[in-house]
Amino acid sequence: MPDNPIYILAIESSCDDTGASVLANDKILSNVVAKQEIHEEYGGVIPELASRAHQVNIVPTVDIALKKAGINKSQLSAIAFTQGPGLMGSLLVGSSFAKSMALGLNIPLISVHHMHAHILAHFIDKGQEKPTFPFIGVTISGGHTQILQVNSFFDMEVLGETTDDAVGEAYDKTAKLLGFPYPGGPLIDKYAQQGNPKAFPFTKPKVEGLNFSFSGLKTQIMYFLQKESKSNPAFIKDNIADICASIQHTIVEILMDKIGKAVNQTGIKQIAIGGGVSANSGIRKALKDTEIIKKWKVYIPKFEYTTDNAAMIGIVGYYKFLEGNFADTTVVSKPRIEI
Repeated sequence: MPDNPIYILAIESSCDDTGASVLANDKILSNVVAKQEIHEEYGGVIPELASRAHQVNIVPTVDIALKKAGINKSQLSAIAFTQGPGLMGSLLVGSSFAKSMALGLNIPLISVHHMHAHILAHFIDKGQEKPTFPFIGVTISGGHTQILQVNSFFDMEVLGETTDDAVGEAYDKTAKLLGFPYPGGPLIDKYAQQGNPKAFPFTKPKVEGLNFSFSGLKTQIMYFLQKESKSNPAFIKDNIADICASIQHTIVEILMDKIGKAVNQTGIKQIAIGGGVSANSGIRKALKDTEIIKKWKVYIPKFEYTTDNAAMIGIVGYYKFLEGNFADTTVVSKPRIEI
C-alpha cells in the first residue's frame, strides 16, 4: 500500500440496512452492517420505521467501522454516501450524516448511485478476478432488475430493465403466498434445491427486447396456488419443495434468456452480476453452467458484497476521488435516479 493511502468512509442507507465501511484505496479495512429486524413482523420494509432505525444505528455503526479499521476520523480523505435510489427517509439519514461529517472535517463529499455500486463491487481488491471493460452488468435485487453495458467505471448504458416488479420483489411476494416470513426469497431458494424444477410449469411472460416483467408471473402463481389449495388444503405443505423449485426454475430461465439476448446483441461475453438476488444458488449455478457451455466469462461477487453494504459505496467513492468527482452540501437525495 502507498505511504499516503486514500481513506474513504462510506455510508449506505438506501433501505433497511445501515452500513459503514472504511477503505484504504481499493482495500476494505472494515465493513459493518446493522440489520433492522423490526420489519419481519410486517412482512416487508416499513419506510418510516426504517428511517427511524437508521437514526439510531448510524452513529454507532460508523464508530465501529472506524475502530475496526484502526483509523482516526482525522485521517479520512473523503466521505462517500448513497444518494439514491432508495427510500427517501432512509437516504436522508445517510446523506445528512455524511454532509455534516464532511463539513466538520473539511474533507470532500462524494455521492454514489446505489446500483452503480452493486456493479463496481467487483473491483474491490479482495483477490477476486475482475472483469475488463466492456462487460455486461446484471443488477438483480429487491428493488431493481437491470441489464447494462458497462464501458468504463462511469460509462454505463441501460440495455433493459423491469417494467414492474423487480426479481427480488417477485421472490418475496411469491414467498408470502407460500406462507414464508419476510424476507422469503432465500427460503424459496433453500426449498428449491430439494424439489423438481419441472413439477409445475409456469408460463414465462413475453416482453420485447431486453426488458423484464415479473408481476404477471406472481399473479399466475397466486391463481395456481388458490386453485390447487381449493381441492387440497394441504397442497402447499405437501408440495413445498416442488413448488419452490418450479418457481425458481421459471425466474432463472427468464433472467438467463434476457442475458443471452444481451450477449447476442452486444457480442460481449463477460457477465458480472450484482445485487442481493445474485446470492441465489439457482442463478449462480445457471450462470456457471452457461460459462462452460457457451464459453462466457462470468463474475459473481462474494456473498458479503451482494446485499446492501457500504464497501461497494466506498469503492465507487474511491474511483470518483481519483477523478476529483466531488459533490457539495447542496446535493439532494433521490428515491429515483438514472444510472
